[in-house]
This record gives sequence, structure tokens and C-alpha cells, in this order.
Amino acid sequence: MEVTRRDLLKLLAVAGGAGISPRALAADDGGRHLLEFQALGNVTLLHMTDPHASLLPVFYREPDTLIGIGAERNYPPFVTGEAALRAWRLAPGTPEAYAYTHLDFAELAARYGRLGGYAHLATLVRRIRDERPGRTLLLDGGDTLQGSATALWSRGEDMVRAMNLLGVEAVTAHWEFMYGVERVRELFGDAEHRGLFTGDFLAHNVSEAGFGDRIFKPYTVRAVGGVNVAVIGQAFPYTVVAHPRRLVGDLAFGIREDQVQALVDEARDRGKADVVVLLSHNGISVDLKLAARVTGLDVILGGHTHDALVEPIRVRHTLVVNSGSHGKFLSRLDLDVRSGRIVASRYRLIPVLARLLPEDPAMARLIREVRSPHDAKLTERLAVSESLLYRRGNFNGPFDEVILDALLKRADAEIAFSPGFRWGLTILPGQAITLEDVYGHTALTYANTWTREMKGADVHRVMEDVADNLFHPDPYYRQGGDMVRLGGVSYTIDPAKPVGRRITDVRVGGRPLDPAHRYKATGWASLGEASGPPAWDVVAAHLRSVGHLRLDPRPRVRVV
Repeated sequence: MEVTRRDLLKLLAVAGGAGISPRALAADDGGRHLLEFQALGNVTLLHMTDPHASLLPVFYREPDTLIGIGAERNYPPFVTGEAALRAWRLAPGTPEAYAYTHLDFAELAARYGRLGGYAHLATLVRRIRDERPGRTLLLDGGDTLQGSATALWSRGEDMVRAMNLLGVEAVTAHWEFMYGVERVRELFGDAEHRGLFTGDFLAHNVSEAGFGDRIFKPYTVRAVGGVNVAVIGQAFPYTVVAHPRRLVGDLAFGIREDQVQALVDEARDRGKADVVVLLSHNGISVDLKLAARVTGLDVILGGHTHDALVEPIRVRHTLVVNSGSHGKFLSRLDLDVRSGRIVASRYRLIPVLARLLPEDPAMARLIREVRSPHDAKLTERLAVSESLLYRRGNFNGPFDEVILDALLKRADAEIAFSPGFRWGLTILPGQAITLEDVYGHTALTYANTWTREMKGADVHRVMEDVADNLFHPDPYYRQGGDMVRLGGVSYTIDPAKPVGRRITDVRVGGRPLDPAHRYKATGWASLGEASGPPAWDVVAAHLRSVGHLRLDPRPRVRVV
């Protein structure tokens, strides 16, 4: 789809009103200008995070609802849509608007195509390394081994092989622990042994419960561009409560702010580090609070909450970067480091536009090797969607509704629960939904479904607990993710209220929730035991039965 002269004039008018240079919009080059970068200084940090096993290019719609609490409200990254365009000084209808916002997503996706894919990402990384020999460091923020059928079936091995070929030099973790502690050791090693991964697996905040002994390497110091760069790894602090206990064993996690400070001091004093980077899987709000409380951190490269920061946020002397998800982006941060301090920096959150980046041959071969034994299964067409299907946003998305409908139908239940995961790919109108797409929304090692009776009071308690996790005023008490998705239920929420008072006017099937009544409920991804069929089987069966899918808007949630 080409941009017409009328489109261009409209964009120029909008750009002028927004203070954007018309030269940036003189012609729609399909986003080629976003791949250009004027190099600076002697160190280039490349950062990716939360790819969720997306080996191939994807459609992934950014959120339309992202509510900040207190001082966060209406400030990046808690801005979406037109507010995001204003905050980042972007024009609508551009490659930037497509990559960084949800606006006109289906139309712009048809124009600019899919983003990411490891073969295209490898080409971009190679170009930057060729341009900056000896000056680059490629870091991965984790959530890399989960989110696809092939990653699930290989228990993460396919992604570790891709990481090695890409040349990732350090990584931290969260969903990696979904495969169990011993599998993490096999793939990444520990403090004493190496695993399949050829870089450094860093997680200072993972220890043996009751003893405090670190399990993994806490940090590494790399010589880059003639200076020493220390990278401290911060795994997801709440991994123990995010996964079934059987998967994480006797490990203890945590934010461990004092320990971060001690490692920063140690890296500078003993490691003679000129630059100290925290490779974090905290989530953006935790990163910002941590940056305000720890001294000596130059950069936080963060992930977990999938926020695509178009510009870094400076907190005192720390630059905080978050690099989106699903392989859509590669962050490039150039630093001019002199006499042990950063004197200048330059940044871009680079959209990995697959149409503009040819596949790296070696990575393309690896991806074919990984996928070819499963091609027939992965490409099974289950249904055709007439609607735009996505998950991302604080409340129910259309693909969540597909999952909920499937759960309700199978269990003949009144209420369905589905976790507020932020991973899961987008389906465009007219696109076939394949079995691979279903796995892209359900690929867990604990995906079994459950059905049981729940009192209305317990339903309300679950909703309040999840809302507090999402909207607690202290970022250190948030665990990431979005609000639990509910089928058969509508409600009103006031995120600014205290715990226990956020959610009102809960209705089941249009009737007020009765605290004493026992409702038939169903769900999946329980941290406890569940013996029903896995969610991918339930959703696939539902889609096969409908053939063509059209979802009308379902206003389940009223936000005060």
C-alpha cells in the first residue's frame, strides 16, 4: 500500500503542528531512515528483550490502554495512541507510528509489514558490528526461551542455538525458569559450569533459599572500545511466585537493592569498570525506582513489561532503556566514555522492519532446521479471522476473548479466567489462524485447564489481588503483566483506589455477583495442580469448530 500525495500533505501538516521537522517526512521511504544511525563515541550497547521465542517476523500491536499510577500517570511509557504520538513527537501514519503505537494498526501493518525475526535481526546486528568493530556489546534481557511451539517442544534449545548464532554476549532470565532449574543449568550453566549458551548468564539476585549462596554469575566485565563495561544481571525478582514452585525448587529471588549497590561499588573498585550497566528483568516501574535509589549505575537495560521506550528516561545520572518485545526492536545506545565517565550518548529504539533487512543466510538455515520437522503441524489452518486479534493492553483483548470463549464452551462454565500475559502475537483481519498462532498465546509447561466451583466472594478476591499487583502505588510490589482476563464477567475498576476497593459492579451474565453463590468457573495456567487438557488443545478445537471468526466489541471493563 503506497502513501498518496494527499496522505503526505496531511502528514506534513500534522508534523508541523507537532513540531516535527517536515524533512523527516519528505518522502515515505518505508522506514529506511529508522535503520540509519550517526555513530557516537567508543561504546555501542545493543539490547533486545522479551522476544518470547519469536524466531520469525511478527505482527505485534502495542497497547491501547496502559495506566500509570500516581506520578507515572500520563508520562512515558504510560501513554498510548495519540498521547504517545505527542509524547514522542511522531506523526500518524508513519513507520514510527506503526512500530511504537497501536493506531491504525491493521492498515499500517499492510503497508510496512512484519517486524523482527532472528534472520533479519542478525543482519542488523552484523551491520552494526561491521560498522563498529570491537565497540559493540549485545545483551538480551530474557523471556527468550518461551512463547512458541518449537521452544516448548525443544525445552528452549532452539532459542539458545539462535542466541549463540546471533552472538548474544550476556543474558538474564524470567520465563526461562518455566522449564525448571535443572534445565536452566543445562542451557545456561551456573556459577561454576558452562551450559549450551556461549555467552554469560547473569543473575546476581538468585540464591539458594536459607543459605544465600549465589547460583549464577552476578556480573561480567567486558572490554569494549577501549573501556571496561560491567554488566550486572538482574533476573525477574518474583519468579518464585510467578511459576509453580516445583519449577523453581529452593531458589530465592528478589529485587535486592542493597546487593545491586554493593555490586556496582565492587565492579568499579575491583573490576576497574568505566561503565556499569544493569541488565534487568524488573519491569519499567521497578527500574525507575531502583535508578533513583542506587548510585553509580550508568545504564539500566530493562525488560519484562514490554515497554517500547522511544527515548531513554534519565533518572539522576542513570539512563533507563526498555526495548519492547517479540523481536520487534533492537535498542542501540552509543556512549562516548572518557576518563571513566560518559560524556555523551545517542539512542534509537530501532524497529526491525523485515522488508528492509534481508535474511542472514546462516540464521535462516538454522530456523528452517528447527521448524522443518514440525511444518505440517505448525501451519495447520484452524480458522480465518475477520477481526483484528491481539492480547496486549491492561484489560481484555480480542485474542483473550477467543481463549475465554473456548474455555467457557468446553467447560459449560459461567466464569472463565485467563492470565493477563503480555506475550502473544497479533492476527490481522483476513489472516488465517494457525495452530502455531494458538501456541503463540498458550505455550507454557503448565498450560492445563481446570474447572471447579468458586464462591462469588472468592472471584472478587482474585480480581482485587491481581489489580493490586498491577496498580500498587509502590512499584516494588508489582509483578508485571496485565489484569486477569475474565469471560462471562463485566466490572468497574478504579486503579487509584486501595487494595480491596478497586473493583465494583461485578456482573456475571449481566447479573450482580453474589458473594455467597457458587459459580462454575474454569481457567488455565494455574500455579496449582490442573488436570484438564492443555489450553492449546481447547482453543484449537474451538477455532476448528467456528471456521470463520468475527468478534464484536465487548465492553467488559469500565475504568474510572
